[in-house]
Amino acid sequence: MKMHNTSLEQELRRIEESHLRPEVRHSAAAMADLLADDFVEFGSSGTIYTDKQKIIESLQDSPPLRASLSDFQAKLLGPDVALTTYRLVKHNESRPHMKHSLRSSVWKLMDGRWQLVFHQGTPTAVPDE
Repeated sequence: MKMHNTSLEQELRRIEESHLRPEVRHSAAAMADLLADDFVEFGSSGTIYTDKQKIIESLQDSPPLRASLSDFQAKLLGPDVALTTYRLVKHNESRPHMKHSLRSSVWKLMDGRWQLVFHQGTPTAVPDE
């Protein structure tokens, strides 16, 4: 499945934004489809997450996340591997140092669908306007 850069970027942005929505985050089936079996996350809190099932379970009762993406980019790294990078702003975050973060994700096309293999969130200062 080949995608030119614009359609790749649109598709991966759609998927990145989808798992911020409560109906996806709180759905074990949707998250199981989205996360690769060997998924790893370096969280913005500094925690490393490696157990897919525990990640899915922890999201079931998580509060709704109100966030927006900006500066989104997608880059094809190989025939079936892509990197996405973006800024995330959490609108309901009470800790100012955790409100803004830089995000990166590695996606792999498996069985005809993109799955998240790796994700990292890095807290950052408010960007210059």
